[in-house]
Amino acid sequence: MHTGKSNIVIGFLFLSLFMLYGFVLIFLRDFAPGREQWIADYGVGVHFESRLAHAHGNLFALLNIAVGLVLLRLPPPATSGRWISWLALAGMLMPVGILAEVLIGAPPLFVIVGGVCMVLAMGWLAFAVWRMEMPQ
Repeated sequence: MHTGKSNIVIGFLFLSLFMLYGFVLIFLRDFAPGREQWIADYGVGVHFESRLAHAHGNLFALLNIAVGLVLLRLPPPATSGRWISWLALAGMLMPVGILAEVLIGAPPLFVIVGGVCMVLAMGWLAFAVWRMEMPQ
C-alpha cells in the first residue's frame, strides 16, 4: 500500500527542495548583486512572495510527512485514506503556485487549489482519526 508512504517520500523531497530554496534566499539577501534593494523590499512584492513560498513549502512538506505517518500508523478506511493522501499531496500546489507566481507570473489558481486541498486533507484526517476505535 502506497497510501501514506507516498506522502512521507514526497514530503521529504519537498522539504529538501524548499530548504535549498532557503539557501537561495540567503544568497539573495547577503551576497547577490543588488542585495541592498532586496533587503529594502523585505516586506513587499517578490521578496514577500518568495518568503511565503519558502515558509509554506516547508510547512506543507512537514504536514505531508505527518499525514503519511498517521495514515500508516492509524489507517482509516481505504477510500478515506487514499483521498486524504491525495488531498495532502495536492496541497503542495500552494507553495509551488506561489513560486510560479513569482517566477513566471502564473495566476493564483494553484495557490487557492493547493490551500483548499490541504485544509480539506487536515479536516478529513482529523475527523477520520476521531471516529476510529483506538485499542486500549
